Amino acid sequence: MAAVQIKKVEKYFGGTQIIRGVDIDMEDGQFTVLVGPSGCGKSTLLRMIAGLEEISRGEILIGGRVVNNMLPKERDIAMVFQNYALYPHMTVRDNMSFSLKLANQPRQVAEERVRQAADILGLNDLLDRYPRQLSGGQRQRVAMGRCIVRDPQVFLFDEPLSNLDAKLRVQMRTEIKELHQRLKTTSVYVTHDQIEAMTMADKIVVMRDGVVEQTGSPLEVYDRPANQFVAGFIGSPAMNFIPGVLRRGGDAARVEFADGTVLPAPATSAGRDGQPVVYGTRPEHIELAGAADGVATEVIVVEPTGADTQVFTRIAGIEVASVFRDRHAFTPGQVIRLRPDPARAHLFDAASGARLAG
Repeated sequence: MAAVQIKKVEKYFGGTQIIRGVDIDMEDGQFTVLVGPSGCGKSTLLRMIAGLEEISRGEILIGGRVVNNMLPKERDIAMVFQNYALYPHMTVRDNMSFSLKLANQPRQVAEERVRQAADILGLNDLLDRYPRQLSGGQRQRVAMGRCIVRDPQVFLFDEPLSNLDAKLRVQMRTEIKELHQRLKTTSVYVTHDQIEAMTMADKIVVMRDGVVEQTGSPLEVYDRPANQFVAGFIGSPAMNFIPGVLRRGGDAARVEFADGTVLPAPATSAGRDGQPVVYGTRPEHIELAGAADGVATEVIVVEPTGADTQVFTRIAGIEVASVFRDRHAFTPGQVIRLRPDPARAHLFDAASGARLAG
């Protein structure tokens, strides 16, 4: 196992800059997830760690060694790809042991490592099958097994679950996390799915346009987003945003919206009186209010999911999503009163998007 350090790394394709001075420290044994929208640079960064893309500027260290000029095979890493990349003419056993044969490992060593990996991944009954005889989830297990037998310092995962159906994604997500807890190998995982990031990561790195917007544990990023982009990207359903103006007077601060609606500002928020702000509240942090409390809103759409109900209304002309665990017989056009929890709300500067934290 080994720590991975990315120091002021930049990447250019021709005259276009893709990665813009990224700094990330990934501790030994940590599961780090790079997450962000398509085109943010996360896969490019992963390929630079693997040695599949050259580094334009900066350094990448694995286990304290600068690997900028090392070939991929010299970096002691193993990579799981989105499309599995299995050899179709080889059995599962041969796919898993192929890298050991190339390394001239003794046959007994290769067989023992394949057996151990098959035990971990539940592949013992599939070792003599070919990839075409396997399901998508089984193929992904074989791809992971091929990495495990190498006993690398670092695992790299490039959106490994994107080709699987929804149910299998959840299953494989759990299996990968269990695998990491068992092997404790430093892992770097790329995804655009923030649910995967939240459920699997020790550390989340949120990227946009080649820049790291925020790093932290899943709950740190969820509870204390650095800016409006992170707040909107992490969390499902996404955070609601309502533009307004911050008003300070006496001991209380409030946010006034365009239609005259007023909500109390979070007690810990910074910001000056009269500052244009964006009020952010997560759907699960909105509750039903009494007849003389909260904000009157008209129901637009009701989406029951079974476990909870998502209700879409409008506050100050902005569509707002709420999530209720209890079942309610809401109907479109019905007026209900809602109260966002001020202790869990956020204020963002309207110009920069930065969270206004006191």
